[in-house]
Amino acid sequence: MSDGEIAVSDLADASLDVFAAHAHEQPLVRVRLDVSYDGTDFSGWAVQPGQRTVQGVLQDALSTALRVPPLTLTVAGRTDAGVHATGQVAHGDLPADVWAGASGRLVHKLSGILPRDVRVAAVTQVPDTFDARFGALWRRYVYRISDAEGGIEPLQRRQVLAWRRPLDVAAMSAAAAPLVGLHDFVAFCRRRAGASTIRTLESLDITRTEGEIVCTVQADAFCRSMVRSLVGALIAVGEGRRPVEWPAELLSYDTRCDDVGVAPAHGLTLVEVRYPPDDQLHLRAAQARARRG
Repeated sequence: MSDGEIAVSDLADASLDVFAAHAHEQPLVRVRLDVSYDGTDFSGWAVQPGQRTVQGVLQDALSTALRVPPLTLTVAGRTDAGVHATGQVAHGDLPADVWAGASGRLVHKLSGILPRDVRVAAVTQVPDTFDARFGALWRRYVYRISDAEGGIEPLQRRQVLAWRRPLDVAAMSAAAAPLVGLHDFVAFCRRRAGASTIRTLESLDITRTEGEIVCTVQADAFCRSMVRSLVGALIAVGEGRRPVEWPAELLSYDTRCDDVGVAPAHGLTLVEVRYPPDDQLHLRAAQARARRG
């Protein structure tokens, strides 16, 4: 490279420096994004080198729409590869003047930039105490299964698990009941170093409707693969391979149970995340951080 040439990386670094200085000088505002996506072609939420992820796509789209370097988004639930969302929530911080210039048309601009498998329904300013991850009171997931004799409907194949054997919903419901409450779910989790597996499962409802079995799961938080493992254990009960008491017996384990099958990702959708009133956001975030620590 000659003395008169400027490297692209130098330009990028300069751009980031300008943005950082600008952000430092300007007051920041926190914004909430309400997001939905078809997880089929994503390697999960979190950014990974060389992989297409929801976070990466969203951050790049925001950078383009706002003409700023990529932002870092914090999300309510870091969904795995193939998992969908209709009620995902994320937050990020923007310089106040950038937000003021874009707030009225940002959703529309994003709709023209984002790929068809990601949508942003709303972008709203929230208190700086709002934390999409630690501020959540609970997350609700739905896992959908079809055991219809004729197989799954073609238009549902990307969001519903096709199961070729009939499932006993009454047995699954009976097996689910003792799992509700505060437990150590290590038997159902892929454990990460330093991460707690103690969770409060608020509800686990199994219903059959119009040829589908719907498993609705709500908890303060979930550890990795927990929902899909719970569903896998209940499927084993539903088809008679395990007794009704088996899932509850696993709560006594002190390590992951290899006998628990992990249900395929595509049947799972994050449908809702609930937060407390604005004046309680900081308390909830502090409680969640302390508990997980």
